Parts: sequence; structure tokens; C-alpha cells
Amino acid sequence: MKYAKIMLLGASLVLAGCASTGNNASRQANQCGPLEQEQQLAIQLASDMADQGRLHAALAHLEQLPETLPEVRLRKAMILRKLNDPQATPLYESLLNSCVSAEAYHGLGQIAAIKGDYAQALTQMQTAANLYPSSFTIRNDLGFVYLQRRELDKAQFEFMTALELSQDNALPLENLLTLLMYQGKWQESSALLREGRATSQQYQRAEARARQLQLEDGQGL
Repeated sequence: MKYAKIMLLGASLVLAGCASTGNNASRQANQCGPLEQEQQLAIQLASDMADQGRLHAALAHLEQLPETLPEVRLRKAMILRKLNDPQATPLYESLLNSCVSAEAYHGLGQIAAIKGDYAQALTQMQTAANLYPSSFTIRNDLGFVYLQRRELDKAQFEFMTALELSQDNALPLENLLTLLMYQGKWQESSALLREGRATSQQYQRAEARARQLQLEDGQGL
């Protein structure tokens, strides 16, 4: 079960991945106050380090910046969540009424999902999606929560939305494949492979995750 969670919610568990760093940053530039150039560079450097898995180094760079900046607290919360540090939760909560409120609700939803509290995760993810409907990472993770709740039509809608919002990101496609296989829709999933939209490696990973989900239900593919 843990394997399926990590892969389906993979973008979330790695700080929403490289793609979400840029996705969130572009939104913040529009809504948050202007940053000094040195602050922008330091935040970008910390984000790059986090994307490379250098979480403690990224956190150290952020410690040099004023914690009054929402962007700084958000990235700290993301890193602390990856480190399974409980301080991530109050940091996210401190941002719920800020210019990065969507990302804060998203982070709280991710924490709840990892704990298996899908009712709470759904509430947080839905709020995040309402605030930031064009974020493919939020829509993907909302789809994950729907899938864990076995609300399959809603999960497919979110995965399709995430895929169309970011066609260069593999995770929504793999999650869609997983959902189709879980439902036994082999013709549709195979079509994505034949059309070249999915690689054989993606197909195999999706099949393994779908099998795990079926096992959780006491079934088999």
C-alpha cells in the first residue's frame, strides 16, 4: 500500500517535484509582494537544492532569509514535510490566508493523505484546487485522493485535467494508466502505449501500482 501511495502521490512526496517548483513560483510572482534580487536568487537556489534531494542544505539557505516572507515559509514547510518533520504543519497553517494559500492547503492535504486520512485530505485538496485550479500538481494529487477513496470517475477527471495542464510531466499519465488498469480497461491503457503517449517503463510501473490497489481491495488483476 505504501508503494502505491508513494508513486501515485510521487510529485507531492518530492516537494511536488521539479515541475511544481516552477508552477508555484510563477503564481507567487503574480500574487505575492516583490522580492529583492538576492532573496529571489536564494529562494531559487534552495528550490534547486531541494529538487536535487539536498534537503538540509536547502533548509540552511532558507534560514538566511526573513521568515516573514510567505515564499520562504512555504518552501521551508515543503522541505520539512519531506523530512517528516511535524513543524511542517504549523508552517502550512500560518500560510492559509497568504498569497500562497492554495499551496498551503495543498501541503496540508498531502500530509493528511500520507497519514491515510483521506477525508481530511479531500477537504484540503478541494480547497487548494478551488484556489488554484490550473496547478497540475494539485489536480494530480486531488485525483490520487479520489482514487484512494475509490471515487473513480472523479479521479479520472482530475488525472485528465492534470495531464492536459502539463503534458511534459509523466506522473499524471502514469496515474491515469494506473486507474485504467485498476478498472480493467486494458484496451484503453494499451492504446496509450501503442500511440506512443506512454513508454513501456511507464506502463509497467502503472500495472504494478494497479495490481497493488487491487490487492488492497482483496482482488487481483
